[in-house]
Amino acid sequence: MTENIAAGSPASDAPSPIDGYVGDPAVRAEWDNRYADRQQLWSGRPNGALVAEVAGLAPGRVLDVGCGEGADAVWLARRGWDVTALEVSGVALERAAGHARDAGVAVRWVHATLTDAALPPASFDLVSAQYPALLRTPDAAAERALTAAVAVGGVLLLVHHAGMDTRQPDESGFDPADYVWPSMVTALLGDDWVVEVDEQRARVAPDGGAGAHHTDDLVLRARRLR
Repeated sequence: MTENIAAGSPASDAPSPIDGYVGDPAVRAEWDNRYADRQQLWSGRPNGALVAEVAGLAPGRVLDVGCGEGADAVWLARRGWDVTALEVSGVALERAAGHARDAGVAVRWVHATLTDAALPPASFDLVSAQYPALLRTPDAAAERALTAAVAVGGVLLLVHHAGMDTRQPDESGFDPADYVWPSMVTALLGDDWVVEVDEQRARVAPDGGAGAHHTDDLVLRARRLR
């Protein structure tokens, strides 16, 4: 399920990050198709909210949820973080692994859905989920998986596009009721957590890439106390 891509390893010697997928095959196929439609889906630059919120944190262990083509994972690794990057799309993971090799950084890749990944509990100093497409379930499985991964003293950083949660269902099949939004995670945080940031702010939008038209972010940063 996880593969280490060593810095500078030749592509022929490195194990494929897409081996051993764990999760719903339909979810993988949906996202593989989205990535396969373009040579590059995202901008290739780290998300602005991540850069801003991580600036004051000491590097440690980080889980990048929905790592896509790897821009955040590579940026974090370059700054000394021990990065585990999770993604459902094998197409995206192959691109991400290539970017990491080109950058000369090591990343641990997990090819799985968040709820099926069986990540070690309370083991990450930072859990970063930037605009994740996490499916909503009656038992709040995705929300609980996010919070369960955070170590005591660690930070959960969840960023989403403002206004998406209140949109009407459309002909493309998007229905906000199907997905997890920051307010749902906040509702689960009890006395073991302190919310440090919970706000809407102007987005530092990258040039190009899908989603570049969104102008505002919802940013939730919460720290686990015990």
